[in-house]
Amino acid sequence: MSRFKVLRWLTRFTPSRVTVRKRERLRAGLGALFGIALTGAVTHRLLGGNPSIPYLIAPMGASAVLLFGVPASPLAQPWSIIGGNLVSAIVGVTAAMWIPDLVPAAAVAIGVAIIAMFTLRCVHPPSGAVALTAVLGGPAVHALGYEFVFAPVALQSVLLLGSALVYHAATGHRYPHAVRTPKVAGPVAAQAGFTRADLEAVLDDRDELLDIDTDDLETILRDAEIRAYARSFGELICADVMSANVVSITPATTVGQARSLLKRHDVKALPVVDAQRHVKGIVTRADLADEGRERHPLRLVAFAIARAIRPRAEADQPVATLMTTHVLTVAATTPITELVRIFAGRGHHHVPVVDSERRLAGIITQADLISGLYQQAKTPQRAPA
Repeated sequence: MSRFKVLRWLTRFTPSRVTVRKRERLRAGLGALFGIALTGAVTHRLLGGNPSIPYLIAPMGASAVLLFGVPASPLAQPWSIIGGNLVSAIVGVTAAMWIPDLVPAAAVAIGVAIIAMFTLRCVHPPSGAVALTAVLGGPAVHALGYEFVFAPVALQSVLLLGSALVYHAATGHRYPHAVRTPKVAGPVAAQAGFTRADLEAVLDDRDELLDIDTDDLETILRDAEIRAYARSFGELICADVMSANVVSITPATTVGQARSLLKRHDVKALPVVDAQRHVKGIVTRADLADEGRERHPLRLVAFAIARAIRPRAEADQPVATLMTTHVLTVAATTPITELVRIFAGRGHHHVPVVDSERRLAGIITQADLISGLYQQAKTPQRAPA
């Protein structure tokens, strides 16, 4: 029995499944290679005449893991690496100067550095190694005194951070990590009974630092709610709720003609199709707005701003010059549960529906989706077999 308990306890150390794709793993590894190589080369170039300053200190390797491997972590943000490394270096040098015994000096350096990083909101785990390096780095590091804070710590921190900024931008990755505010906070959130205040209260109760931004955590939970909410509906598909008699135009249709169609059919968007009825774009009332008909001062200001961004929609101008070309479409066989995520999370108002040959078959608006969800909710669900 005791052996079983030991085995069960050991299973708790089993690592969680890695959800990062192989391509992202390779990108992270190449980024760390680039960052460390650049940091070491530039440090050598600038400080080659001072052999007492190391071209690379070990904590930079740990920082590279965070900056390139988990760039979304709050522990990997610019202020974390710069502030954490600098304050830890200052604490470490001070401890080495005032406490002659290495072990107590190292312990004090780590403890005070952690408190300082929490206070300054720049927690960066590799900075603990910076504090230890200042204490245990040997005579050469001790001889540098507070110069150690600037070279190599500050210099290498800035170089590594700069390489991360360049590499992430070049590879199309988001860094520094921008806060993603949840796009859904209405009916779906209310149904689940969880608010931002609830989330913050739970995090406060845990009384520990989680390696994820609170806004990201909220967004993940909201997305999970949407999926769970959508899954509660049945097998209704887009073909069941779409408007089949969709009014469409060609790229050569003029703005004046498109405006007339919008008004005559009382619709808000017109899919643009080619001769084979493949969707090439979409134009909306906002794209074709005629500022001469809008006399409200606020609307005139809005149209003035729009004109500054793009040319005015002239009546004889082809819609091809104004249409949105990157159009999200859905197949006629797509379950409407997928539309919940599209409309709620991406801010779409109308989505063209295509058939098996990618030809325009209809269009779905928010009203169509709501009608479909209501229809599905009123349909008795079959009992599981």
